[in-house]
Amino acid sequence: MQVGLALLVSADPVTIHQFNHALKELSISSDVCQEVPAAVGLLNRQKFEAIIVDLQLGEQCGMILDEVHLSSSNRTAVTFGISNNNADTTAAFRKKSQFVFERPLSAESIHKTLKPAYGLILRERRRYFRCPVSIPVIIQRESRQEVRCSSVNVSGGGMALSTQVPLVPGEHVRVQFTLPDREAPVLAESTICWSKTGHLGVRFVSISDDHKSELQAWLSQKLEQTLPAFVADQFRKAESGSN
Repeated sequence: MQVGLALLVSADPVTIHQFNHALKELSISSDVCQEVPAAVGLLNRQKFEAIIVDLQLGEQCGMILDEVHLSSSNRTAVTFGISNNNADTTAAFRKKSQFVFERPLSAESIHKTLKPAYGLILRERRRYFRCPVSIPVIIQRESRQEVRCSSVNVSGGGMALSTQVPLVPGEHVRVQFTLPDREAPVLAESTICWSKTGHLGVRFVSISDDHKSELQAWLSQKLEQTLPAFVADQFRKAESGSN
Protein backbone atom coordinates (compact mmCIF):
# COMPACT_ATOMS: atom_id res chain seq x y z
CA MET A 1 0.00 0.00 0.00
CA GLN A 2 1.17 3.52 -0.78
CA VAL A 3 1.99 5.91 2.07
CA GLY A 4 0.44 8.81 0.21
CA LEU A 5 0.00 10.70 -3.02
CA ALA A 6 2.18 13.58 -4.19
CA LEU A 7 1.36 16.17 -6.84
CA LEU A 8 4.51 16.84 -8.86
CA VAL A 9 4.31 19.95 -11.04
CA SER A 10 7.22 20.13 -13.50
CA ALA A 11 7.81 20.25 -17.26
CA ASP A 12 11.39 18.93 -17.07
CA PRO A 13 11.60 15.20 -18.00
CA VAL A 14 14.82 14.66 -16.03
CA THR A 15 13.37 16.24 -12.88
CA ILE A 16 10.16 14.22 -13.24
CA HIS A 17 12.16 10.99 -13.57
CA GLN A 18 14.33 11.80 -10.54
CA PHE A 19 11.39 12.58 -8.28
CA ASN A 20 9.22 9.69 -9.45
CA HIS A 21 12.08 7.32 -8.60
CA ALA A 22 12.78 8.92 -5.21
CA LEU A 23 9.11 8.98 -4.21
CA LYS A 24 8.56 5.38 -5.32
CA GLU A 25 11.41 4.24 -3.03
CA LEU A 26 9.47 5.79 -0.12
CA SER A 27 6.17 4.16 -1.20
CA ILE A 28 4.72 7.51 -2.30
CA SER A 29 2.86 7.54 -5.61
CA SER A 30 2.74 10.68 -7.74
CA ASP A 31 0.49 12.53 -10.17
CA VAL A 32 2.52 14.61 -12.63
CA CYS A 33 1.30 17.88 -14.16
CA GLN A 34 3.43 19.80 -16.66
CA GLU A 35 1.26 22.93 -16.64
CA VAL A 36 0.08 25.11 -13.76
CA PRO A 37 -3.64 25.33 -14.75
CA ALA A 38 -3.88 21.53 -14.91
CA ALA A 39 -2.27 21.30 -11.46
CA VAL A 40 -4.76 23.80 -10.01
CA GLY A 41 -7.60 21.72 -11.44
CA LEU A 42 -6.23 18.56 -9.81
CA LEU A 43 -5.98 20.30 -6.44
CA ASN A 44 -9.71 20.92 -6.59
CA ARG A 45 -10.53 17.27 -7.29
CA GLN A 46 -7.94 15.16 -5.48
CA LYS A 47 -6.47 14.83 -1.98
CA PHE A 48 -2.65 14.94 -1.84
CA GLU A 49 -0.30 14.40 1.08
CA ALA A 50 2.53 16.36 -0.60
CA ILE A 51 2.75 19.10 -3.26
CA ILE A 52 6.06 19.52 -5.16
CA VAL A 53 6.38 22.51 -7.52
CA ASP A 54 9.25 23.14 -9.95
CA LEU A 55 10.03 26.88 -9.92
CA GLN A 56 11.31 26.65 -13.49
CA LEU A 57 7.65 26.92 -14.50
CA GLY A 58 7.83 30.63 -13.65
CA GLU A 59 5.83 33.13 -11.66
CA GLN A 60 2.61 31.10 -11.88
CA CYS A 61 4.07 28.67 -9.34
CA GLY A 62 2.84 30.90 -6.55
CA MET A 63 -0.71 30.37 -7.82
CA ILE A 64 -0.43 26.67 -6.97
CA LEU A 65 0.49 27.27 -3.34
CA ASP A 66 -2.20 29.94 -3.04
CA GLU A 67 -4.68 27.31 -4.25
CA VAL A 68 -3.28 24.79 -1.74
CA HIS A 69 -3.84 27.18 1.15
CA LEU A 70 -7.45 27.79 0.02
CA SER A 71 -8.23 24.11 -0.53
CA SER A 72 -10.39 22.43 2.12
CA SER A 73 -8.73 19.02 1.57
CA ASN A 74 -5.16 20.06 0.70
CA ARG A 75 -4.41 23.05 2.91
CA THR A 76 -2.51 20.82 5.38
CA ALA A 77 -0.51 18.99 2.68
CA VAL A 78 3.30 19.15 2.97
CA THR A 79 4.59 21.66 0.39
CA PHE A 80 7.92 21.66 -1.49
CA GLY A 81 9.57 23.87 -4.08
CA ILE A 82 12.34 22.91 -6.51
CA SER A 83 14.71 25.88 -6.84
CA ASN A 84 15.52 27.58 -10.14
CA ASN A 85 18.25 29.99 -11.16
CA ASN A 86 16.23 33.04 -10.10
CA ALA A 87 17.17 33.81 -6.51
CA ASP A 88 14.25 36.23 -6.03
CA THR A 89 11.64 33.71 -7.20
CA THR A 90 13.13 30.98 -5.03
CA ALA A 91 13.22 33.28 -1.98
CA ALA A 92 9.58 34.32 -2.45
CA PHE A 93 8.46 30.71 -2.89
CA ARG A 94 10.50 29.62 0.13
CA LYS A 95 8.27 31.81 2.30
CA LYS A 96 5.17 29.99 1.06
CA SER A 97 6.45 26.40 1.12
CA GLN A 98 7.75 24.23 3.94
CA PHE A 99 10.75 22.72 2.13
CA VAL A 100 12.90 23.57 -0.92
CA PHE A 101 14.95 21.16 -3.05
CA GLU A 102 18.12 22.90 -4.19
CA ARG A 103 19.51 22.47 -7.69
CA PRO A 104 21.57 20.75 -9.00
CA LEU A 105 19.42 17.75 -8.07
CA SER A 106 20.70 14.29 -7.24
CA ALA A 107 19.19 11.20 -5.64
CA GLU A 108 21.14 12.01 -2.48
CA SER A 109 20.02 15.66 -2.30
CA ILE A 110 16.36 14.74 -2.92
CA HIS A 111 16.39 12.14 -0.13
CA LYS A 112 18.18 14.59 2.18
CA THR A 113 15.23 17.00 1.87
CA LEU A 114 12.53 14.32 1.90
CA LYS A 115 13.86 12.68 5.06
CA PRO A 116 12.87 15.40 7.58
CA ALA A 117 9.53 15.84 5.79
CA TYR A 118 8.63 12.16 5.79
CA GLY A 119 7.11 12.16 9.25
CA LEU A 120 4.87 15.08 8.27
CA ILE A 121 3.71 13.22 5.15
CA LEU A 122 2.90 10.14 7.25
CA ARG A 123 1.00 12.28 9.75
CA GLU A 124 -0.98 13.85 6.91
CA ARG A 125 -1.76 10.38 5.59
CA ARG A 126 -3.12 9.34 8.99
CA ARG A 127 -5.27 12.46 9.24
CA TYR A 128 -7.24 11.47 6.14
CA PHE A 129 -6.89 7.69 6.39
CA ARG A 130 -10.19 5.87 5.89
CA CYS A 131 -10.19 2.33 7.22
CA PRO A 132 -12.61 -0.02 5.46
CA VAL A 133 -14.55 -1.80 8.19
CA SER A 134 -18.08 -3.17 8.62
CA ILE A 135 -19.39 -2.71 12.16
CA PRO A 136 -22.90 -2.09 13.58
CA VAL A 137 -23.78 1.60 13.97
CA ILE A 138 -26.74 3.21 15.73
CA ILE A 139 -27.87 6.61 14.45
CA GLN A 140 -30.08 8.56 16.87
CA ARG A 141 -32.05 11.32 15.18
CA GLU A 142 -33.30 14.45 16.93
CA SER A 143 -36.78 12.88 16.92
CA ARG A 144 -35.26 10.07 19.07
CA GLN A 145 -35.82 7.61 16.24
CA GLU A 146 -32.97 5.09 16.05
CA VAL A 147 -31.60 3.90 12.72
CA ARG A 148 -29.53 0.74 12.84
CA CYS A 149 -27.05 0.33 10.01
CA SER A 150 -23.46 -0.70 9.33
CA SER A 151 -20.29 1.17 8.48
CA VAL A 152 -18.43 1.07 5.16
CA ASN A 153 -15.35 2.91 6.41
CA VAL A 154 -14.28 5.12 9.31
CA SER A 155 -11.79 7.96 9.66
CA GLY A 156 -10.84 10.39 12.38
CA GLY A 157 -13.39 12.87 11.05
CA GLY A 158 -16.36 10.72 10.15
CA MET A 159 -17.65 7.55 8.54
CA ALA A 160 -19.51 6.23 5.52
CA LEU A 161 -22.57 4.11 6.31
CA SER A 162 -24.73 1.60 4.50
CA THR A 163 -28.46 2.08 5.13
CA GLN A 164 -31.74 2.13 3.25
CA VAL A 165 -33.18 4.82 5.55
CA PRO A 166 -33.03 8.22 3.81
CA LEU A 167 -31.46 10.98 5.89
CA VAL A 168 -31.10 14.58 4.76
CA PRO A 169 -27.69 16.28 4.38
CA GLY A 170 -27.32 18.83 7.16
CA GLU A 171 -29.37 16.77 9.63
CA HIS A 172 -27.88 16.62 13.13
CA VAL A 173 -27.61 13.13 14.61
CA ARG A 174 -25.70 11.16 17.23
CA VAL A 175 -23.83 8.03 16.14
CA GLN A 176 -22.77 5.17 18.38
CA PHE A 177 -20.43 2.34 17.41
CA THR A 178 -17.88 0.00 18.97
CA LEU A 179 -14.55 -0.46 17.25
CA PRO A 180 -13.34 -4.03 16.61
CA ASP A 181 -11.33 -5.43 19.56
CA ARG A 182 -12.64 -2.64 21.79
CA GLU A 183 -15.26 -2.81 24.54
CA ALA A 184 -16.46 0.75 25.15
CA PRO A 185 -18.72 2.32 22.51
CA VAL A 186 -17.73 5.55 20.78
CA LEU A 187 -20.32 8.35 20.80
CA ALA A 188 -20.15 11.32 18.45
CA GLU A 189 -22.46 14.25 17.80
CA SER A 190 -22.51 14.34 14.01
CA THR A 191 -23.94 15.85 10.84
CA ILE A 192 -25.11 14.05 7.70
CA CYS A 193 -22.80 15.48 5.02
CA TRP A 194 -23.96 13.51 1.97
CA SER A 195 -26.59 10.96 1.07
CA LYS A 196 -27.25 8.71 -1.91
CA THR A 197 -29.25 5.55 -2.45
CA GLY A 198 -28.16 2.97 0.11
CA HIS A 199 -25.31 5.03 1.58
CA LEU A 200 -24.63 8.22 3.50
CA GLY A 201 -21.70 10.11 4.96
CA VAL A 202 -21.42 11.30 8.56
CA ARG A 203 -19.06 14.02 9.78
CA PHE A 204 -18.14 14.00 13.49
CA VAL A 205 -18.87 17.41 15.00
CA SER A 206 -18.25 16.75 18.70
CA ILE A 207 -16.52 13.76 20.26
CA SER A 208 -14.98 13.42 23.74
CA ASP A 209 -11.20 13.53 24.09
CA ASP A 210 -11.14 9.94 25.36
CA HIS A 211 -13.17 8.65 22.44
CA LYS A 212 -11.11 10.72 19.98
CA SER A 213 -7.84 9.34 21.38
CA GLU A 214 -9.17 5.78 21.23
CA LEU A 215 -10.30 6.23 17.61
CA GLN A 216 -6.99 7.78 16.55
CA ALA A 217 -5.00 5.01 18.25
CA TRP A 218 -7.11 2.35 16.51
CA LEU A 219 -6.75 4.05 13.11
CA SER A 220 -2.98 4.40 13.59
CA GLN A 221 -2.72 0.69 14.35
CA LYS A 222 -4.76 -0.21 11.24
CA LEU A 223 -2.77 2.15 9.02
CA GLU A 224 0.52 0.76 10.30
CA GLN A 225 -0.61 -2.77 9.42
CA THR A 226 -1.03 -1.75 5.77
CA LEU A 227 2.41 -0.16 5.39
CA PRO A 228 5.62 -1.80 4.14
CA ALA A 229 7.94 -2.77 7.01
CA PHE A 230 10.46 0.05 6.55
CA VAL A 231 7.65 2.62 6.25
CA ALA A 232 5.88 1.24 9.34
CA ASP A 233 9.10 1.80 11.29
CA GLN A 234 9.19 5.44 10.14
CA PHE A 235 5.49 5.74 10.97
CA ARG A 236 6.08 4.57 14.56
CA LYS A 237 8.89 7.12 14.91
CA ALA A 238 6.61 9.86 13.56
CA GLU A 239 3.85 8.82 15.95
CA SER A 240 6.16 8.82 18.98
CA GLY A 241 7.49 12.21 17.97
CA SER A 242 3.99 13.69 17.80
CA ASN A 243 2.98 12.48 21.27
